[in-house]
Amino acid sequence: MQFRQKALSKLQSPEELDLPVRLARPQGRLVLAVTVAVMAASAYWAFTGTVSSKLSASGILTRAEGSYVLQTPVAGQVTGVLAEEGQLLAAGAPLLNVLTEQGERPVRVVTGGRLTTLVAKVGSVVATGADVATVERAKGPQDPLVAVLYVPGGNGSAIAVGAPVDLSVQSVPQQRFGMLRGRVASVGRAPLTRAQIGGFLGDSGLAEQFSRHGSPVAVVVRLERSSSTPSGYRWSSADGPPYAVDSRTPVTGAVHLAAQRPVDWLLP
Repeated sequence: MQFRQKALSKLQSPEELDLPVRLARPQGRLVLAVTVAVMAASAYWAFTGTVSSKLSASGILTRAEGSYVLQTPVAGQVTGVLAEEGQLLAAGAPLLNVLTEQGERPVRVVTGGRLTTLVAKVGSVVATGADVATVERAKGPQDPLVAVLYVPGGNGSAIAVGAPVDLSVQSVPQQRFGMLRGRVASVGRAPLTRAQIGGFLGDSGLAEQFSRHGSPVAVVVRLERSSSTPSGYRWSSADGPPYAVDSRTPVTGAVHLAAQRPVDWLLP
């Protein structure tokens, strides 16, 4: 009977409007407010925010016109070496004297530039067409350096001309002197073969290294100049290294890609 009386009483007042209802505890209201704020900030960032990224690639410091391998047009024994590595030579300057069956003949550089590698030594025997030196095409010691990065072919389209580049130079301690600054000057239109890379750098070993993972695209980076640093270029540190950086030095470049929206919204 008691149960029946309670049931009838509840039917007479089903809403129980006279009883107070607690919607949420103070801690719950705080959590709700924080959740709403985070969702609002996330939505705003999704519509207006951007995401920046970098593309890393290996490369080398060189002159803009590259290098070439000098081959001897005659066969015989080298009797004289007329230049030293690092020396700037004019076009047609004699580099070696070679004793042939017809007498002593000079081997001359084809295009003027800086002698970077000398293979032939006094007393060595060379055959016709043998590699005897590598010459970097340069008009003078003040010709600026550039960095050439070899980027995997599929990533070249993501790089914009003018994009900033941070370069880690192998011969410069990064933690002490920072990174070399530059900007993208040009992006190759087509992937390069190993032979094309070797022809530009004058080094088949480097060509094999840079094409190890396929045919890359060449990205030329113009180094930013500075009159206040010993190297003549701008670094992430105040002064950079207390010495000049040389061509043929390996580098690793981080190219800043264009900022992108995190979400692409499709509107009807």
